[in-house]
Amino acid sequence: MTQSTPGTWASPRHRSAVTWIVAIATIAIIFDGYDLVVYGTILPTLMNDPGQLGEISAQQAGALGSYALIGVMVGALTAGAVGDYLGRRRMMLVNIAWFSVGMGLAALATNVTMFGLLRFFTGIGVGGLVATAGAMVAEFAPPGKRNLYNAIVYSGVPAGGVLASLLAIVLRDTIGWRGLFWIGALPIVILLPLALAKLPESPKWLVARGQEDKARRVSERTGIPMPGAEEIAAERASVEKVGFAALATRRYAWGTALLGLMSFSGLLLTYGLNTWLPKIMEDAGFNAKGSLSFLLVLNGGAILGGLIASKVADGIGPQRVVATTFGLAALALILLTLGFPLPVLLASVAVAGVGTIGTQVLIYGFVSNYYSTSARGAGVAWCAGFGRLGGIFGPLIGGALISAGISSQVAFYVFAGIAVLGGIVTFFVPRQRDTVATTSEESYSTVQVS
Repeated sequence: MTQSTPGTWASPRHRSAVTWIVAIATIAIIFDGYDLVVYGTILPTLMNDPGQLGEISAQQAGALGSYALIGVMVGALTAGAVGDYLGRRRMMLVNIAWFSVGMGLAALATNVTMFGLLRFFTGIGVGGLVATAGAMVAEFAPPGKRNLYNAIVYSGVPAGGVLASLLAIVLRDTIGWRGLFWIGALPIVILLPLALAKLPESPKWLVARGQEDKARRVSERTGIPMPGAEEIAAERASVEKVGFAALATRRYAWGTALLGLMSFSGLLLTYGLNTWLPKIMEDAGFNAKGSLSFLLVLNGGAILGGLIASKVADGIGPQRVVATTFGLAALALILLTLGFPLPVLLASVAVAGVGTIGTQVLIYGFVSNYYSTSARGAGVAWCAGFGRLGGIFGPLIGGALISAGISSQVAFYVFAGIAVLGGIVTFFVPRQRDTVATTSEESYSTVQVS
C-alpha cells in the first residue's frame, strides 16, 4: 500500500476522471457567465432601437435583467430540493439542455414580453446548473485542492463574461443581438454529448444514498476512490436529514442564513455591475466599444484575481479571504468616482472585478465545502438561489438610479456600501468542525495507488 497525501491522486485514472469533470463543469459555467453578461452587451442596442423588441425604458431594462435572475433563483432552489435525491449527474445533464434551449428560443423573441418570459425560462436551467456544479466538484476533488477547483469552475462566470464582451465587440454589428444569443445555445450541441460520455455519478452521493455496490462500480471504472469506512460513518452521523431539511438543523441554520446573505451581496454586485457598467461608462462619455472594454476588464480581473485568491483560501481558509475581497471591491468602487485618468480607472475596474465577481467565485467554494454530502446540494442551491435575490435587485437598483437621473458616482457609492456589508457578514459565519472533511483527508492519505 503506497501512502499518498491530501491533494494527490489515487491513480492516473482518478486524475483523468476529475480533469474531465472539472472541464465539463467549467465549460457549462462559462455559458452561465455568457448568459449573464450578454444581456448587458446588447442592452444599449435594445434601448436605442425600438425596432428590435419595442420601446424599452431604463426601468424596463432593469426588470428584463432581473427576469432571468428570478428564473435562476427558481432553478437553483428546485435543484436543491431534488438534486440531493436524484444525483449530481442527472441534474447537470438536464440543466445543460434546459438553458441551451432557452437561449435559442430567446434569440427568436419578437417583443419585450416574449423576451422576458424566455429569459426567465433560461434562468431556471442556469440556476440548476450553478447549484449542482459546486456540489459535484466538492465531492470529486481531492482535499487540499477543493477551493482551487471550485474557483476554476466558477471562474467560468467571469470567463463567460469576457467571452460575451469580446464577441459583442467583434460580432455585434455583424450578427446582431440574436446571433449572440444563438451562440449561447451551442452547449446542447457541443457539451451535452461530452457530458453524457464523460460525467460519472459521485461515489460519495451514491454511498450517502445507500447504493454502495453502484458506487464501487463507478470507483472501479473511473479510479475515483470510494469513501473510507470512517468517512461513511461520519457522513451518516453528521446529518440526520437530507437536502433542505438538513439546512434547518441546529448544526447549519445560523451559518446557512449568513452564507445566504454573503451570496446576496456578492451577486447583487456581480449582476448590478455586469448589467449597468457599459451604460454608466457610455453616459460618462465613452463610446460603445470603449464602454464594453470596461466590462471586459471587470471580468478579466475577476478570473485572475479569483484564482489567486482561491489558492490562498486553500492555505488559510476562505473566510478571511472573502472578507478581504469584499473590502477590495468597496475601495475600487470608490476610486471610480474620483475622476482618475483612464489607466487608473481600468485598474480600479479590474480590482472591482476581483472584489465582486471574484468574491462570488470564492463564496461558492466556501459553501460547497461547508456542508456534508447529504446537505451539500441543498446548501449550494440555497446560496445560489437566495443569492439571486441580490442579483435581481442589482439590475433594478441600477435602473432606478439611472431613471432618477442620479450620477454614476452615487451608484458606485451604493454598490461600495453593499460590499462593506458583505464583508461584515462574512466575519460572523460560524466555523464548521467538520469530521467528514477530516476523515476525507485521512481516506486519501491511505488509499492504494493502482
